[in-house]
Amino acid sequence: MVDLKAKPFYLNEQDIVWVEETIAGMTIEEKIGQLFINLFTDFSPEACKEMIEKYHVGGARYVPNTSENILKFATNIQKISKIPMLIAANCDSGGDGACTDGTYIASAAQVEATGSEEIAYNTGYVCGREATAIGCNWNFDPCADILVNWRNTIVNTRAYGSTHESVIKYTSAYITGLRQSNIASCVKHFPGDGTEERDQHLVLGVNELSCDEWDASFGKVYKHAIDEGIMTIMAGHIALPAYQKKLVPGIKYEDILPATLAPELIKGLLREQLGFNGLVVTDASHMLGMSAAMKRSDYVPGAIAAGCDMFLFFNDHEEDFGFMMDGYRNGVITEERLHDALQRILGLKAALKLYLKQQAETLVPYKEELKVIGCSEHIAMAEVAADQGITLVKNTKNQLPIKPSTHKRIKLYTLYGEAGGSHGATNNTEKIIIEELERVGFEVTLNDGSTREKGKTLEYARNWDAALIFSDIRGYAVENNYRIKWKCPMSNEIPWYVTEVPTVFVSLNFTTHLTDVPMVKTFVNAYGNTRIIIRQTISKIMGESEFKGSFNENVFCNKWETRR
Repeated sequence: MVDLKAKPFYLNEQDIVWVEETIAGMTIEEKIGQLFINLFTDFSPEACKEMIEKYHVGGARYVPNTSENILKFATNIQKISKIPMLIAANCDSGGDGACTDGTYIASAAQVEATGSEEIAYNTGYVCGREATAIGCNWNFDPCADILVNWRNTIVNTRAYGSTHESVIKYTSAYITGLRQSNIASCVKHFPGDGTEERDQHLVLGVNELSCDEWDASFGKVYKHAIDEGIMTIMAGHIALPAYQKKLVPGIKYEDILPATLAPELIKGLLREQLGFNGLVVTDASHMLGMSAAMKRSDYVPGAIAAGCDMFLFFNDHEEDFGFMMDGYRNGVITEERLHDALQRILGLKAALKLYLKQQAETLVPYKEELKVIGCSEHIAMAEVAADQGITLVKNTKNQLPIKPSTHKRIKLYTLYGEAGGSHGATNNTEKIIIEELERVGFEVTLNDGSTREKGKTLEYARNWDAALIFSDIRGYAVENNYRIKWKCPMSNEIPWYVTEVPTVFVSLNFTTHLTDVPMVKTFVNAYGNTRIIIRQTISKIMGESEFKGSFNENVFCNKWETRR
């Protein structure tokens, strides 16, 4: 059972009285509602009022929008809710995870490339400042996964490295920065992603490490975060078979469930062995790693029974609420387990002093605080992070610098992923790339990759002085492993021209594209698609600024030809 006086809550007597009296005064419907985090897609006051008054949800996430609109939304739902609401954001890389006009500082991969704990701190610092300015009080980050398998693209740029030492170093600095604001911290995705290449949006994730291997890697990451007072942990739809077999002797492989539904992992490994006293939230419940495990009517209450405290996202509000209620009435969720979950939920709210802020009518910031969004201080931090992070992975033919005075005519190729998914592909950055190249004096011709026709190869070098390829492939939930997809079979954009003119490949997201373009002799990992990063990348290609970032061995994808 939870100890509200201990780490990470540290509640005083007044706080505990509020928690217990609030629980005692709740109807069973209100108690069940507190277990849910709703994804708000309709910000209208009418829709929000109906949702909160009918289902009494304890937490909120929301679809992306501007800082001003989200602040209005947060203000509205906090006014409607009888109990202060937990409002969460996904700020992996800066305030851009909280609102569309927020400041991107650095992805986890970019932080690792800088080698700077200060930049990790700044990323958390900006996340906290910009998220709280729009009314958020919970951040579902940082990501504590370890990129062991280079093929894994779901955590490719969200992992702070390929070793537990690197992940501990930078997540600690990030959380320290985040804690400069009154916002709950979280690490994910327990028991740990990055060992395989699949996406839990589509299949059950499996961490196949042995118990000893897990203890020496992910176990150290989570134990460190817990010892440092992490307030919440997000359970992933990831199984850990070796530990599950150890904790449940005789368990059949076909009965092994994801952590979100496995009491041996949540109660046994996380709470008892690692000593976590805080709140556990599930990853999104629509993901196939969870939804394929059993009937939804079983896994909605099953997640709470397994030891998770909050359930992330409804499918159908009425149906899921009914499933959770039935689980309580049928004894799947015991009275003791429900009370324990409610203590942790309200305990988190009390630790953030939300009830006192509600009483003082300061639960949501004033509109004037929005001035921190995209402020000059944060932009300066983003510029430093870009300068220190952009990485020259290889330049084996010494083709740099490429500048207008020597390579004026540029053939530009832009690559994007499949549209759709949680982070579907767009070509929004293409315009920025062209603008920034032309701004410094290049003549740019954008390639049409929808054809196989190359033209006369001898004319290529007469027409163009250099080729630049910018890849902005990103996404989740459409395929298990995102790779380069050319626009048509044998498209003319495939780098056949690397022996004709100097060619530079720039990745604005995934760090492991060399597996698909090993023939490219000059390769840059830039880690982001902001104008700041694109501008600085071009400056470094021109030789006006040195490349300062470093890379880990994952970039070569375990292939000898990628190094040539």
